[in-house]
Amino acid sequence: MDLLALADFNLVARHGGFGRAARAAGRPKATLSRRVSELEATLDLRLFERGARTLKLTEEGRALFERTGALLTELDETAAAIASGGDKPRGTLRISAPLLFSQTAMGKLAAGFALKYPEVRLEITTEDRTVDMIEEGYDLVIRVNPEPDERLVGRIFLRDQLVVVASPSIVRPTDNLAVPAVVRGAGDRLAAWNVVTPTGSSRIAVDPVLRLSSLIMVRDAVRAGVGAGRLPISLVSHDLAAGTLVHWGDVEGPEITLWTLYPSRRLLSARVSAFLDYLKEAFPQGKPDELAAYIGATQVRAPARVRPSRKEGAASLRRNK
Repeated sequence: MDLLALADFNLVARHGGFGRAARAAGRPKATLSRRVSELEATLDLRLFERGARTLKLTEEGRALFERTGALLTELDETAAAIASGGDKPRGTLRISAPLLFSQTAMGKLAAGFALKYPEVRLEITTEDRTVDMIEEGYDLVIRVNPEPDERLVGRIFLRDQLVVVASPSIVRPTDNLAVPAVVRGAGDRLAAWNVVTPTGSSRIAVDPVLRLSSLIMVRDAVRAGVGAGRLPISLVSHDLAAGTLVHWGDVEGPEITLWTLYPSRRLLSARVSAFLDYLKEAFPQGKPDELAAYIGATQVRAPARVRPSRKEGAASLRRNK
């Protein structure tokens, strides 16, 4: 297979059109079109569906793009590293991260990483949706409790736990009376929260009086005494230590895990490896109090855990078939 033609195909696929690819690379549009046509003839496959104003990858074209784009990038990076005499982190590192982690910690992380690795151009997009790493060109994604994906591998770098907290001015109700509650989003329609305390499990009936789109907004409203709320313990540990909020129990269910993910077929570039190592330095044990300390809260002893923490370490997100 002609690697130059394959590189031109990836260029067109990445930019979504011959014209855009030609302008980005400073290459003649006719040359790119001819080389892609030659690649299609060599493979005896149609890689693009060509319309009057549109250009779409075929199923075969998408498969080729997903499987070869990262490999070509690795070849370029390897050549650049050898030419510069080493494998020093450099180039653009594109990361997708969830909203809450970005709001509380990513700015500080990005600044520290940029100072340590000035030859890396860090680009971070904040979003909670599931992104397509290959198609959207991300080198690394950070996700909360991600669904299994056989195309991705990664590791857990932080753990957290949802807890129910309230202002001391709010008395925890008895006899199944509902407590005013601040909830995240319109989709939270739970009539009660199941929690675990040192004395056992219990149920807290709730009456949502505020629906907010951000957990930071929920925390601020709970601090103001509007109602009780379910929040990550890392976000309220300082308040619990200061007595400005009261811990009513741990929310039943799986713990919160933050993963770093990358394509399984791709060798880790120096810049991705450097960022993973930087996260490990920031959160060496991956515990909630480390995150609380990092985002500016006083590092305090969290309320007694009801469930033992799970074993630390790297893990794979591959789905067993």
